[in-house]
Amino acid sequence: MDVAVLGPLELRDRDGEIVPVAGARLRALLVLLALDANRVVSTERLIDGVWADEPPAAATNALQALVSRLRRTTAELVIEAMPNGYRLVVDADRVDVHRFVRLAPRKPAEALALWRGELDFPDVARADAVRLRELKLAAQRRHLAEQMTQRDVVPELEGLVAADPLDERLVALLMRALTSNGQVSRALEIFEETRRKLADQLGTDPGAELAELHLELLRADAPVRRGNLPAEVSSFVGRDPDVRTVKELIAGNRLVTLLGPGGSGKTRLSVEVGSRLPGEVWRVELAPLTDPTEVPQAIMTALRLRGQVQLGRPATKAAQAGDTLPRLLEALAGREMLLILDNCEHLIGAAAAVGDALLRSAPGLRLLTTSREPLGIPGERIHAVEPLALPPVGAGASVASGFPSVRLLLDRAAAFRLGEDNVEAVIRVCRALDGMPLAIELAAARLRTLPVAVLADRLADRFRLLTGGSRTALPRHQTLRAVVDWSWDLLSEAERRLWRRFALFHGGADVTMVERVCDTDVDLLAALVDKSLLVLGPDGRYRMLETIREYGLERLAEAGEAESQRLALARYLLDLAGRAEPHLRGPEQLTWLRRLAEEHDNLHATCWAAIHAGDAATAYALVARLGWYWWLRGHRMEGAVLASEVSALPEEGADPEDVGLTHAFAAINGLEGAIPINQVQSHFYAAETHGARPGAKHPGLRLIGPLAGIFEQPDAESGFRAVEPLFDDPDPWLRATSRMILAHLRLNFGQSSEVASADMREALAGFRAIGERWGIGFSLSALGDMAAAEGDFAQAVRWQREALTLVREVGIREDIPQMEVKLAHQLWMAGELAEGRRMLKQSRESAEEIGLPEVMASVQHGYATFARMEGNLDEARAAVTVAAREMDNPTFAPQFRAQTRSTMGSIEAAAGDLVKARSHHAAAVRIAVASRDQPVIAIALVGVADLALHEGDPERAAFLLGAADAVRGSCDRSVPDTDRIIVEARAALGDAGFAEAYGKAARVTVATATEVAGL
Repeated sequence: MDVAVLGPLELRDRDGEIVPVAGARLRALLVLLALDANRVVSTERLIDGVWADEPPAAATNALQALVSRLRRTTAELVIEAMPNGYRLVVDADRVDVHRFVRLAPRKPAEALALWRGELDFPDVARADAVRLRELKLAAQRRHLAEQMTQRDVVPELEGLVAADPLDERLVALLMRALTSNGQVSRALEIFEETRRKLADQLGTDPGAELAELHLELLRADAPVRRGNLPAEVSSFVGRDPDVRTVKELIAGNRLVTLLGPGGSGKTRLSVEVGSRLPGEVWRVELAPLTDPTEVPQAIMTALRLRGQVQLGRPATKAAQAGDTLPRLLEALAGREMLLILDNCEHLIGAAAAVGDALLRSAPGLRLLTTSREPLGIPGERIHAVEPLALPPVGAGASVASGFPSVRLLLDRAAAFRLGEDNVEAVIRVCRALDGMPLAIELAAARLRTLPVAVLADRLADRFRLLTGGSRTALPRHQTLRAVVDWSWDLLSEAERRLWRRFALFHGGADVTMVERVCDTDVDLLAALVDKSLLVLGPDGRYRMLETIREYGLERLAEAGEAESQRLALARYLLDLAGRAEPHLRGPEQLTWLRRLAEEHDNLHATCWAAIHAGDAATAYALVARLGWYWWLRGHRMEGAVLASEVSALPEEGADPEDVGLTHAFAAINGLEGAIPINQVQSHFYAAETHGARPGAKHPGLRLIGPLAGIFEQPDAESGFRAVEPLFDDPDPWLRATSRMILAHLRLNFGQSSEVASADMREALAGFRAIGERWGIGFSLSALGDMAAAEGDFAQAVRWQREALTLVREVGIREDIPQMEVKLAHQLWMAGELAEGRRMLKQSRESAEEIGLPEVMASVQHGYATFARMEGNLDEARAAVTVAAREMDNPTFAPQFRAQTRSTMGSIEAAAGDLVKARSHHAAAVRIAVASRDQPVIAIALVGVADLALHEGDPERAAFLLGAADAVRGSCDRSVPDTDRIIVEARAALGDAGFAEAYGKAARVTVATATEVAGL
């Protein structure tokens, strides 16, 4: 048996399988015992750790019961009762914390590998947590010191120092690592920063070790260097991997070009690389030049060769201009050096010619150039200077601070402090600026006068806002607009036209799309890629950085092309979506879903643009072609809102069928809470008004009537009549769908589950025949639910697994967490407890990724059900409270609210608060009956039966079980309380008594359910 507490608690048996430890109190108890393994832990400490300030009245007895529960988790867990406490008997090396303490001084790498995350210790063990964190930091220092000669440890040390800037031993280690990398000046900067922080925050000076290291660096004999590299006044952040790569390139190649858009940090990177190389390093700034013939003279001036080469030469200016290059070649022919030509893009031809001549005549010369396009001469190696890495959306302060883009912002805005209260805005700033160093530095300057949240909100107007650059910088680097203006001015008119037209693509584009929409060719595309204005991704799509794109949109408006290009893009996308739409219901579903997903951003931006332009025909047409894509791909919230917005446009000029489909897809995608229920109902009515009927041309319009019938649920017969015309529809997809709808109708109205199952199997066969994965997956999932209701949980699990695989293929993200919760429940009912818990955890991860409240609520309800079934009522109550809070949103279907109320009632009944339980169950029955969903009414009645048992009335419990089965039309074995209530009521009443009480409810209906519940 292994116990791991250095991260989330884990208990593993001898086979390495995780043994679940359910409940916060049980976990706290095991942590405390593990921390003092083989030693007696006092009763007082355990009670304090488990219950903190709210111990139960009989705390000692409660602790004894808790220890008994912990022992039952696995027979391998040996906990001995002692006179004054309890002792965990285990080989100390089987507890990670003890192994860590043993290894940390001698084998830090092995020790650190034992840490899996943040410590989750009770408050009473706070001192243990502090001690362990200090040991971990010491192990990290020891490990990084050992690794310093083998690899670059600077980034890791920078992260540790950022988290604890006053740890002088860490600072000293970072300074030594920087020195070993040749960054003595940076090491001295770190010392000064630390000295200042120590004085400001603690009122002390650096300790002896740090002071001696500082003196050692000051006295060190620096190698004699020649060159003209500037001494930088700001720190170098986030580019150490680039420095290493470029140094390696220069070592193996004589010409290396740093390529990137304006503001990407090419110049600073070139200087940093040069400063870390031995020998002569000279830099030539070409930005001020306007005449290509001045390039050789600029190099001579930078290398201080003018006087030397003019001696004995003709004195006239014309003569000097004519033979400058030959004299330069003569002067450099025997020298070894690195020459940096900075900002070559506006003189690219001259820079290429001079560079080629220098490399041919001076074998000891290496050339490092910075440019927005390659020099294009033989032997050139390109290093693309990419934007700084961006933190993910939703990252916390500690995670975000490790990303170079955030570190640069914090470094340049010295007075700004990152915290959990502002990290979201900081991430928005960095992501909106694409991680471009110059833009981030300009944003940092604004943080002196603007709150970061305001800055993030206003970056839509970035060219006016980001104007506070250094007065000593090149003019084109003093504002964001000037940076991009410089690139614009260097282009031909054809290149400018492509830039501004391409800016309309929100999600990039492939070659064919660019050619057709922008009326261009591949040569111009290649030119913009070479000039770092477009990036060709590994997926074959061209993209623009957001700042470049925003600038292009301004130029598009200035050129008067905004409207014509909007229409050109809309025509292309309408053609694509129109070709894709019928295939979404057939065997090529996945291919066309992927194609539409590639253009998702473009499609939605184009639809919004049509709305803003009042172009009803385009807007309605796009929604009509995208509605089913939204449903299948899990964009229902976004799609319902967009469809609702379009439906508010005047209909003049729009195709009537498109109008009807827009209302239809607003209703379909809004059914699960994306828009209020009353709006969904209005869209159903509007769709029927605009041609949704059995004889309609589009299958979506023929489907709306039956869907509206299900949604309104007037009665079984009218629902069946609504779906009946689809049974013989010429479209095989609609025929299969009609059988699926019919099966659900039968279940919802309490009809035979056998007949419903036969209908669902027919639907499954229809979907399989046409190879439509959505239909196959949802038919299988429904059949799995039916199998579970009949008690065949093994079959339910098999079908549910296959359904999940298909739904994941299609990409219906919004449905996956709920299906995972169902699978988890069915696994639990099948006796596969560990796998059920694993699936439940996976459902939470899926839900967190999606981020929709109703999805998270359904997962929380799953957690509450599991915790209640396992007897952990505190955990169950907390989870269901979160679920109920989300489900109370009136836009969500009432069935969910009924189920959460029923679960809340069962939790309180188990806890002994029968008054609260009765109140919750009454609400559950009331909401369920109003929904007219008979399986949900049955669930609510089972909950009331459970309450009756707790109230000591087994006869009533049996009667209410009979009522639940009568309303549903059959017994549902998947409701976790059903079997338990049967067993307990039968034990109290006897077989005959149970059968008699159960049989009295045979005539209960939806109409009488509230009355028989008696609440």
